[in-house]
Amino acid sequence: MIEHSDNVIFIGSLASLLASLGTIVGAVLIWTVKALSVRAQDMLLSSAAGVMLAASVFSLLLPGIAHGEAQGLGAGGAATVVSLGMLLGAAVLALIHAFTPHQHFFKGREGKDSKRIGGIWLFVIAIALHNFPEGMAVGVGFAGGEVSSGIPLAVGIFLQNIPEGLAVAVALYSIGYSRLFGFAVAAGTGFIEPVGGLFGATLVSIATPILPWILGGAAGAMIFIISNEIIPETHKDGHEHAATFSLMAGFGLMMILDTALA
Repeated sequence: MIEHSDNVIFIGSLASLLASLGTIVGAVLIWTVKALSVRAQDMLLSSAAGVMLAASVFSLLLPGIAHGEAQGLGAGGAATVVSLGMLLGAAVLALIHAFTPHQHFFKGREGKDSKRIGGIWLFVIAIALHNFPEGMAVGVGFAGGEVSSGIPLAVGIFLQNIPEGLAVAVALYSIGYSRLFGFAVAAGTGFIEPVGGLFGATLVSIATPILPWILGGAAGAMIFIISNEIIPETHKDGHEHAATFSLMAGFGLMMILDTALA
C-alpha cells in the first residue's frame, strides 16, 4: 500500500502517461501502412474495445466491489453502489457527448453546433472524448495505493491505444492529410490521457470514502464509449462477425494480462 496521497497521484499520472505512448506506437505505423481496409479497421477498433471492456470489469468494477465490501457495505451493497457509479459515469459522458461538438470517422457529426466547427477539429475533439476517460481509468486504477491492480489496466490501455493510434492516423491520411500530420494528431491526442490520469488519481486521493463510486464511474465511462461509439461503428459495414471475435480476442488478452500481472 502507498501511504501518501501524493505518491498515488504521481504514480497514477505517470502510469497514464506511459499508457498514452501506445498511441504514438500505433501512429508511427502510418509510414508502413498505406491504407487499412474497412474490415481491418473494424477489427482493430473492436480488439481495442475488448481490451477496454475487460479492463473495466477486472481492473475497475471488481476492485470497486472489493473496496465497498472493505468499507462494510456487504457484497450486495457494494455491488449496488458500484453499479450506480457505473451508470452515473456513463450518464456524465453521455451528457458531454450531447453538448460537445465532435465528429466520428464513420458516424459523422454529433453534438451541439457541430456544423460550425472545422472537420479536423471535430475529429480531435472526438478523440479527446475517448482518451480522457481512458486516462482517468488508469489513474483511478491505482486507487487506494493498490499498484498491482493498476498495472494490468495501464498495460491494457497501452495495448488498446496502438490500434486506435494507427486507425486515427490512417483515417486522416486517407482523407487527404499528410502522413506527418496524421501521426502528429494521433500522437498528440494521446497525451490527453495523462490529464485524465491526473484528474482520476487526484480524485481518488481526496475522496477515498467514495472510491467504489469513482471506480464504477470510470468503468461506466469506458463502457459507454464501447457500446455507444465503437460497436455501432464497427458493425455498420457488414463485418459484425469479424468485429465480434476481435472484441472477444481483446477481452481475452486483457483477462490474461490481468491474471498474469496482478
